[in-house]
Amino acid sequence: MPNLLFRNILQSLTIGNVLLCMAVSLISGLYIAAVYMFHNTYSKNFVAALALLPAMVQAVILLVNGNLGTGVAVMGAFSLIRFRSVPGSAKEIGAIFFAMAVGLATGTGFLGFAAVMTLVVGMVLLALEKSGVPVVLIDRDVKGARFDGVFVDNQQGACDGVTELIRAGHRRIAVIT
Repeated sequence: MPNLLFRNILQSLTIGNVLLCMAVSLISGLYIAAVYMFHNTYSKNFVAALALLPAMVQAVILLVNGNLGTGVAVMGAFSLIRFRSVPGSAKEIGAIFFAMAVGLATGTGFLGFAAVMTLVVGMVLLALEKSGVPVVLIDRDVKGARFDGVFVDNQQGACDGVTELIRAGHRRIAVIT
């Protein structure tokens, strides 16, 4: 039975196999979105994108189908999307990678692996949320989160540094970035 669960169903690409992959991707995406919504501040747009991401990645993987040139083109498109968007919190980025990993598994036909990974990682994330593991943010504020944090006041630090340089007798002070 375990061998059947973790085998690649895409030996032959049929409409039934593609629809089965899509169904597993969408169900997994909904589960990932639900896990993310548990004890997290979120927007509807982010949760919707998270729910659909496994199906989108799965579709891209099916379209690339081992073609190196197409794969490189898709990678370039993904990098453009990534660098034109605002980076999120570590939880958001982790959820996106989780959804992409499920999409990669379903896109390559490993539906059993995708389902087990979704359930296990989802349960671990829920357990971590409920465990009350202390979190301290360093120089990053997460809107709506209740975490302790250590923050740097760059403006005051620059002012103090320049004041100290002037006090030490320096007159030609420059900032190079």
